[in-house]
Order: sequence, then C-alpha cells, then structure tokens
Amino acid sequence: MKKRLFLAVAGGVVALLTTVGASTHSYAQAVPTNDNLNAALWTQKSVEFKANTLGEFALARIRLDQALKDKNWTAAPAEQKGAFQKLPPAIVVDVDETVLDNSRYQTWMVLNDKSFSGDTWTKFCQAQVSEAVPGAVDFLKYADSKGVKVFYVSNRNADVEDASRQNMQRFGFPMGGNVDTFFFAKKRPEWTSDKGIRRAVIAKDYRILLNIGDNFGDFVDNYKGTEAERLKVMEENKAHWGHDWIMIANPTYGSWESTPFGNNFKLPADEQRKAKRGALDAWNGN
Repeated sequence: MKKRLFLAVAGGVVALLTTVGASTHSYAQAVPTNDNLNAALWTQKSVEFKANTLGEFALARIRLDQALKDKNWTAAPAEQKGAFQKLPPAIVVDVDETVLDNSRYQTWMVLNDKSFSGDTWTKFCQAQVSEAVPGAVDFLKYADSKGVKVFYVSNRNADVEDASRQNMQRFGFPMGGNVDTFFFAKKRPEWTSDKGIRRAVIAKDYRILLNIGDNFGDFVDNYKGTEAERLKVMEENKAHWGHDWIMIANPTYGSWESTPFGNNFKLPADEQRKAKRGALDAWNGN
C-alpha cells in the first residue's frame, strides 16, 4: 500500500494531505490573516525602514543647526508667545515609533491574532523591550551636546513613565538632567491625548526649534477629521514639513488608519476593515 504526502496551498490555507489507498485525509491549519503583517515586517526587518529613519534624523541635524542660528525660528507657531527669541532652545519629540521602536508589540499581535488593548500595551511598556529607532539616539545626543533640551511629549500614560525612562536610559537617550522632560499623558489632569497644551507649557520657558513625530496628532490637535479635513490642515501647515516639523514613517498604526471609519473604535473589526477597503482608490483591471 502506497502512502503519498503532499502540501496544498489555497486561499491562504495550508493543508497537509495524506493519501492511503483510496482514502484521503486533510489536516488544514489556517494561517491567521492580520492587516498589519506587511507593515510590521517592513518596520522590523527592512533596510528601507532603517534608511528612512536615518535620513529623517540626518535632516533633523541640519535643521537644528539652522534653527540655532535663527533667533526667530520656532516649531510651535500656535504655542510660542511673546519674546521667545530670548528663551533657551528645546526640541519636542514623540516617543512611540518616533524614538522607540515597538514593533515587537505589533508582531506579537500579528503572530497571535490579537488586537490592541490598554492592558497588553501597559504590560508591553512595563517589560521594557522596545528598541531605539535607528538614528534617534545619535541625533538626540547631538542636540543635547548643543545645549538643546529634549522634551518627550508622549501619549504613553504616566503610569508607565518609570519603565519607559529605564528602557530609554539603557540606550543613552538624554534624560533632562534636573529638568523633568517627560510629558506623558495623564501626568496632569489636563494632559489628554491632544499635545498642544503640553507644548504650550514647554513654550513658556523654551524656544521650540523642532517637533518630531510619526502621527499627525504629534503636530496639530485638529487631526481627527475626515480625509479632506486632514488634508486641508496639512496643506495649511505645508511650510513646516521637513523644515521644523519632521515626520517619521509609521505604517503600523496612527490616526490615518481610523479616519475611514470615523475614529469609531467601537465598530467590529470587520466593519472597520470594510470602511478602510471602501476608502481605497483602485485600478479597474483594464
């Protein structure tokens, strides 16, 4: 009696088929689909990601040198008030996917068919396994060496600040010395996810030279509108992009992803995906 073993792949399902005589047994194990597979793979394994972030931080160094020579330069046009030209220099940076790479959390979700939750995110932050985004440490050390104070304006909650500090300190990120430079969400009651109010606190005592982030909300508070509304705000601030506002590429998550379904995270995953698919402009195949 002959036994044959072969592999069949169809529709994303891997099936192991064995035939014994006339009978066939199928042992099928579906490979879970996850919208973030390619994005997480790109972030974690591609040289393109590393080349992109190294390039953005190289640009940031050029812009910082220019800003230090121009007393009227500010990256906080909405928050910088009065005679800011006389204030000491600072830069504002986001943390997640800007200076810390959390792709291990993204890949955990992909490989285990999970979605984001506050509990697992807190556990991940407490584990202190984030890596430094390529180019981030060298640039921020350079800024610090120039006497520029580095402020971390992050939407990580204040309850993971200590773990975040320890994680970042291991890589050599500037810690601020005797100044508290960690402006995490909920550290004060009024510090919500919108970052303008935190930039305003910094702008009272410092001239903000650069703002660096990976999400539209790292730069403006009116980032939750429709696609057309977001495009309008982006165009209104066109002069800042690549000048004093520097965006780090993040294809894994952000306000862009939830815009198609109106930022309504209560919608089931299938409805969210349907809305995202419906937002795409596609070739008709002809």
